Formats: sequence, C-alpha cells, structure tokens
Amino acid sequence: MRMVDIIEKKRDGKALTSDEINFVIQGYTSGDIPDYQVSALLMAVYFQGMTEQERADLTLAMVESGDQIDLSGIEGIKVDKHSTGGVGDTTTLILGPLVAAVDVPVAKMSGRGLGHTGGTIDKLEAVPGFNVELSSEEFTKLVNEIKVAVMGQSGNLTPADKKLYALRDVTATVNSIPLIASSIMSKKIAAGADAIVLDVKTGAGAFMKDEDQARELAHAMVRIGNNVGRQTMAVISDMSQPLGRAIGNALEVQEAIDTLKGEGPKDLTELCLTLGSYMVYLAQKASSLEEARKKLEEAISSGSALERFKDFLAGQGGDASVVDNPSGLPQAAHKIELPASQSGTVSTIVADNVGTAAMWLGAGRATKDSEIDLAVGLMLNKKVGDKVAAGDSLVTIYANDLAQIEKVKEKLLESILISSEAVKAPALIAGHITGE
Repeated sequence: MRMVDIIEKKRDGKALTSDEINFVIQGYTSGDIPDYQVSALLMAVYFQGMTEQERADLTLAMVESGDQIDLSGIEGIKVDKHSTGGVGDTTTLILGPLVAAVDVPVAKMSGRGLGHTGGTIDKLEAVPGFNVELSSEEFTKLVNEIKVAVMGQSGNLTPADKKLYALRDVTATVNSIPLIASSIMSKKIAAGADAIVLDVKTGAGAFMKDEDQARELAHAMVRIGNNVGRQTMAVISDMSQPLGRAIGNALEVQEAIDTLKGEGPKDLTELCLTLGSYMVYLAQKASSLEEARKKLEEAISSGSALERFKDFLAGQGGDASVVDNPSGLPQAAHKIELPASQSGTVSTIVADNVGTAAMWLGAGRATKDSEIDLAVGLMLNKKVGDKVAAGDSLVTIYANDLAQIEKVKEKLLESILISSEAVKAPALIAGHITGE
C-alpha cells in the first residue's frame, strides 16, 4: 500500500477502505508517513468529504492509536456528555451530580481549558482540596459508590487525533465536518462510555457560528456514534449569548450550586434538564424523555441532587462545605459594576467578546502555560430580552488585578447592545438529533 495512491484516490472523490484509513493513521502516528503527505490527504478530505463508513473507520482508527479506558468495572450503562464549547458553559458540574442522583453512573474524563475560562477540571479545582489525579481503581470505586467522578484525561488517549489536529491547525483544514466529527467522537469513544449525549453549540460564542453547520456536525457525530456501537443523541443549543450568568471558574461553581438548589438561571437550568433527560433515557433509567425529566426535577426539588454534589466533592478530597458556605471558594479582591449608558432592552450580548474580556481578567488561558486566576470573572446582570434603565448594572466584574479594567469595560460595552425596541430572547434549543 502506498500513501500517494491513497491521496490520489481521495483527491478524485473515491471512498477509502478501512484498511487504507488504518494504514494512514498507524503510519502517521508512528512517524512512518510524513506530514506533507498527510497534509495533502487532509486537503483532499476537506474538498471531497467522506462517506459515513469512512468517518466511522477514521474515528475507530484514531481510537485504536492509543489508550482506551476500560469502564467495565463500573455497574450500569455509562453515559458521557460532550459540549462543543462556549462561554459560561457550566453544564458538566451540574449534570454529573444531577443524573447521578437518579442512579445514572457518570464516569467523566475532562481536560483543562484553553480560551475564555478554564475547563471542567479548572472549575472543580476552585473547590479547595479537590483532586482529579485518581487511579483507575479509585475512579471506578467512586463511581460505583456515589455514581459520579471526574478525573484528568490520560496523556495517551487518541494520540493520532492530537497529531492530526496540530497539522489541521496549520494547513487550513480545521473546519471540515468529517474531520471535526471524527476528532470529537474518537475521544469520547476512547473514554469508554456506553452512550453519548452531545451538546452542539451554535452562535457567536460557538465553534460553529452557523446553525446549519452545527446541525450538519451534530448529524455527523450521531451517525458516527451509532455506526460504531454507541447510542448517541445530540441537542443543538444557542451560544449567541453566554449560557447562564457566570463566566469564571469559582463563579461558575457557585452558579452550579445555585442551579442544583433550583435557583439557577433559566437557560442553564433548562439546558441541563434537556441534556440530563437524554442521559437518563439512554441509561435506561426512564422509559421516556418526559419520565426522565420528571425524575431530574424531583432530584432538584427534593435536595438529593445537591447532596450528591456534596458527596462528589468530598469523595475527591474537596471541601464540600463550600456548597452551604460559598465564601470558601476563591474570592476576588474587587467587585466593579458596569452601568448601562441608556435605557431600553438588551438586544445583543456577543458571547465570544464577553469571553475574551473574562480571559483578560485572568479567568482563562491565552496559551497552554498561562496561569488561571480562579476567583475572577464576570457576572451578567442582564441577558438578551431583559429591560434595562440607564445606570442599571449590566455586568459585575470580579477582578484581582486592576490593570486591565478599562480595557475590559470597553470590550463589554462594545459587546452588550441596548435597543429602544422590545427584543425577544433567542430560543435556547435549536434542534434535537436522536439518530432514529
């Protein structure tokens, strides 16, 4: 088998076989196939696309390029949730204990964030003492005992995907549906879940700005999952404005606690109930999505979801007292209100710009080596569709270093637009893809 023949075949729009895809992935991972030939193949895929079978074969080849997590020691159907990212996306912190409270095992592997705010691991580490460095035995034991645990990602999960992504990044082939879908799904499948629920974001703060593209990506990932034997469903959700109100690590932990108490923002609560219903349904703990949602609502109203969050924090060495006493979370030295300059209705909050402002405060990483300040961030006091009077606080800024404050304020005022006319809040859920 020769790489030049495989490149030519895909260049001409023909489907590659499983053996050809495995040859490419194995050869590139081992270093036997050079960058320049894989770059040519990626560009051919970018223009010619891939069939459903090719996408499934590519995903499995990347899964098999490294470690695979064995969750067979965990009782029950393990359901994973993946979000394509956004601003203020606190869903994992809420969904883990929420679905665990209705007896669904959540064995979650997460990473650290690069961008607006930290990843799930960074947010959890805002809780004093919380430890993500678990052995596989500790991880399994925790999930069997309390139904939820989160650990850091293995260093050798899907090494082929890491190499391919780095190459796509410098060859203008990132934005290819087959390559994005196989990249995301390879990591989810290698992480060992039996079923997968996907939250595909669309809008200004999302990777997929266009709803049609987000829908296409969701369909592609659901088909890959189902084609490789994992029950997979997807929700397309709005990220034209930040989700919830908190943007920042400790602030998002506080918002997760509020949501588990039944006191969280409406959009964040609704999205968690929607995604959680799919997780409970796929775990066969409910016969319908309606029954699953009712169980989740009961877990919040009874307090069992909040108690499970305390168990989850304590199980991994965290100080669970922060649930009842949030002052135990990292606190910023300065709280600064950003007033509205006019009266009207909030018409636009540009999510990615607001996220950038939070990163300037220190809430996120500009590079892999950046240090995160867990205490800082933003709290949105108004969302799209809310009425506002001149002088009302649009945002509370939590800061430790005042050097960037004027720059942050300017960015926020550019990104939050007020209209003299009534404006409706955008629909939160743009679609559901069940694979049926």
